[in-house]
Formats: sequence, structure tokens, C-alpha cells
Amino acid sequence: MALFDSVADDYDRYRPGVPDDVVQLLAGILAGVIEPTVVDLGAGTGQVALALLPALPPSARLDLVDQDKGMLSAAMEALPPHLGERTAVPHAVRAEEFAPTPPDYLADLVTCCRAFHWMDRPAVLAMADRVTTRTAAFALMGDGSLWTHQADWTAALKELIQTHLGEGRRAGTTGAYSGPGRRYEDDLADSAFRDVTEQRFPLTRTWTPAGVIGYLRSTSFARPDLFTDHARFEEQALELLEAHAQDGLLNEESVFTVLLARRPKAAR
Repeated sequence: MALFDSVADDYDRYRPGVPDDVVQLLAGILAGVIEPTVVDLGAGTGQVALALLPALPPSARLDLVDQDKGMLSAAMEALPPHLGERTAVPHAVRAEEFAPTPPDYLADLVTCCRAFHWMDRPAVLAMADRVTTRTAAFALMGDGSLWTHQADWTAALKELIQTHLGEGRRAGTTGAYSGPGRRYEDDLADSAFRDVTEQRFPLTRTWTPAGVIGYLRSTSFARPDLFTDHARFEEQALELLEAHAQDGLLNEESVFTVLLARRPKAAR
């Protein structure tokens, strides 16, 4: 079973989107490209594509890559009303297996949001080297999760999850999550995309207790099928979150980070 099978609806509804400042950063990379091609790896339900579309010219092409067919199906249902003349092509394969068929295919931007830690990272970066222009950028993006966020309410929520599922962070039904093992910067340093800059975008999110419950259903560490009694867990979680909420709301202070990687100028 894939990590996020059957949770596409909750993923689409409750996962936080891409901040506007990040969209503008990505759009700036493509400034002056008349017919830009963007590859979104781990595309999920199309959050990155939907956020980026308004900033792309009519001739743009988006390739959405995700091995979860349910996620891709949700993305391809959401995108058409916003596409206009732009093209969106789904690819239900693992990121490292993406192999575009047009013989002259070259992408101008590769994005990967909150998904790189699940991938064979060296293989993905090698693939990106094969399918991109010499001046293309590879944008690794993310902001952690409510498991890692440091706040009183997230700490209490994590403890509750651990009382049901054990101390270690779960990785869906595949076992425990062990983390990426090395920094993304080190992965990039060993790839063609060695010229790296970091952009950090502080943000404040406001959650409702019900919104947090929906978000948890979409995660690998608290998805419903991990629990012996998921209904009981949700009752306890909702009670906990409502006790921590102020005027019915929970605040998350976070930072959305973008690692923007390119080939060194001498290699372009």
C-alpha cells in the first residue's frame, strides 16, 4: 500500500497550500521563458500546480508526477477550470522513473514540495539532470509538519498519537519513519544542481480543531488505518485541541523554506 492511498480527499482539503511569496519566487525563475515547462514531483492533489498556474503564460506545460493514482486523479479533476490554454500532463510513476516522451523535451523548472524525503534522492536528481535545460532550477520546498512543530498544542497532540501508535513516528503501514539520513544540501552538492541558495518565508497559520483532525487523516504518521480504534483517537484529539484553542483557533508559527538549486554557471 502506498503511503497516502485513500486519503486524497483529506489531503486536498486540509493540507496547507503554497505561500504567495513562494509562488512569486518560482514565477520569477521562469520570467522571459515564452513556453515554460514545469515538472512537479510528488504532485499529490496538485497544490503546487494550482498555485503556480495564474503566474504562468498561456503556453506553459505542467507535468505532474506522483505514483499515487488517486492523488493524480484528484489533481486532474481540479486543474481543468484553471488551465486556460496551458497543458497539464499526469504521470503515475515514481519521481525517478519520470521519462517524458517528446524527443525534444526539456523542462525549465522542477519543483518538489514536502515529498523529497520519500524519494530515491540521488536517482531523482540524476533524472532531473537528464530532462532539464542547462539553466533550469530545481526547487525543494517544505515547512515541516505538525509532528515536528514546537508548540504546546502540537506537543500534546504528538503525545496522544504516541499513546495509540507507539513512541516512534509512523511511516504509513511500512513501519517507522527514520528521516532522510542526510541534509538535502548534501544531496544537491553531489548532483548537477550544486549551486544552491536558501529562501525562508516566515508565516502564521490558523487552524481549527476540526481542520487539524482532517489534516492528520492525510498524514503518514496518523492516517486512519494505523489505529486500532481511530474513532476513539479522533474523539480524544478533538477534545485536546478544543482545550488548547483560543477562541476556537490554534496558531502555528512556521517557516516555509525553498532550496533553489541550479547547475554551476560553468556547467550551463
